[in-house]
Amino acid sequence: MDVSFLLDGLNEAQREAVSAPPGHYLVLAGAGSGKTRVLTHRIGWLHAVDGVPLYGLLAVTFTNKAAHEMRHRIAATVGVETRGLWVGTFHGIAHRLLRLHWQEAGLPEGFQILDADDQLRLVKRVIADLDLDDSRFPPRQVVWWINARKDEGQRPEHIQIGAGDYVGREMLRAYAEYETRCRRAGLVDFAEILLRAHETLRDHAALLAHYQRRFTHLLIDEFQDTNAIQYAFVRLIAGERGQVFIVGDDDQAIYGWRGARVENVQRVLTDYPGARTLKLEQNYRSTGTILAAANAVIGHNTDRLGKNLWTEAGDGSAIDVYAAYNEMDEARYIVERIRQHVAAGGRLVDCAILYRSNAQSRAIEEELLKTQVPYRVYGGQRFFERMEVKDALAYLRLFASRADDAAFERAVNTPARGIGEKTLDEVRRAAREAAEPLWNTARRLSEGGALAARARNALKTFLDLVDRLAEEARDLDLPAQAEKAITDTGLREHYAKEGKHQLDSRIDNLDELVSVASRYARTEDVDAD
Repeated sequence: MDVSFLLDGLNEAQREAVSAPPGHYLVLAGAGSGKTRVLTHRIGWLHAVDGVPLYGLLAVTFTNKAAHEMRHRIAATVGVETRGLWVGTFHGIAHRLLRLHWQEAGLPEGFQILDADDQLRLVKRVIADLDLDDSRFPPRQVVWWINARKDEGQRPEHIQIGAGDYVGREMLRAYAEYETRCRRAGLVDFAEILLRAHETLRDHAALLAHYQRRFTHLLIDEFQDTNAIQYAFVRLIAGERGQVFIVGDDDQAIYGWRGARVENVQRVLTDYPGARTLKLEQNYRSTGTILAAANAVIGHNTDRLGKNLWTEAGDGSAIDVYAAYNEMDEARYIVERIRQHVAAGGRLVDCAILYRSNAQSRAIEEELLKTQVPYRVYGGQRFFERMEVKDALAYLRLFASRADDAAFERAVNTPARGIGEKTLDEVRRAAREAAEPLWNTARRLSEGGALAARARNALKTFLDLVDRLAEEARDLDLPAQAEKAITDTGLREHYAKEGKHQLDSRIDNLDELVSVASRYARTEDVDAD
């Protein structure tokens, strides 16, 4: 079989990595060295030359965009259907496992995933119910503490707090109560996805054996960004027989602040007997001058595994360094350089300004406005984090699971329907005492005499609305369900009034949600394989 197409166009180091014989490999891939191409062609080589079926490969990337790109490239390179191939992020693959094996994971079939805002809202309730001072225990800090423990693979019962550590003891108490509420409502936060998947495989020998037999080759990208639980997840699935192809760059380790462990790259050589190191050092992105500067700077890191980037692109222009007097002077210099570039025949679209923190954009934006240079700021609020989108999703989540407390809290008075904070406080208190979801308590109170008649009727109207819409949506496809959650709940009318004179209409975002649901529905069968 002619497999030259898998090696054509690759440099010597890339060809060595792609065609390496069976075994464990650590590929140190410098920036701009073509690592995605190497990963893609390695998968093609394993399939075409070594006869590994696509369903025997597990490819892990760090973003959904990278996963989509890799699947597309594999299909184009190998020329076969990739339905059986598992490509995704750590959390995407873990989520897939939990959906498939929800019973073994101890989850309800329709378990819901908490986003960051819903998690924060739940933690705020926990802090209040435990009578903790939120000035001493800020909710965001408690969320960070809980997520960090999960990234380390630690449950509350695994954590030992020193006798004199009051803060640690209260944090642990909040973690334990938060976890109890999540389990009771069938909720899973982002950090929980991977931890629960790892525990599910670890605690079910037959299930673990199935996936260890299936995934004989694991290919993981951006390994320098893995944390403790991600490393343990790879080790667990690889077992004794799985072969790993690890791609990473210890020189690009920038996520230590969120739990990433660059030492995981070095551990590959000790934890996988016989693992070989391959280096991709030829750069296709930068000039020789830039690479020389980068090599000189990173060379001061004494703990690195070591490589030296080079290019055939030539030295290029010298690097200019401007020592600005202050932020206004800096902004003036930047904008003036852009204007000079345009005056010389360049295009604005070819110019980009990078800054370390959002606060630094102010002075630059002021100068751009003053000089009438059009610009666009990237990195605004993400689509699924927008208020109106999350409101619609809350209704969809309630349709799927009435036990979703976070969705209940968001939807119960949006749009406003006369259910005040005093009523909700009573619902929360009664739910806490009965150790049941807010929905169950609300239904009970709406039929009893504990609440004032007006509050009771408003609550019953909401509950009946959700029950009716959920029943009507049962046999509808996802786009129709989304439209029902937007229109029949009153959200569309509510935001239409609010955004009457706004250029950026929230209605447009709600319509886009229906479009997203349509695209998801069309690809659901492919993703389910």
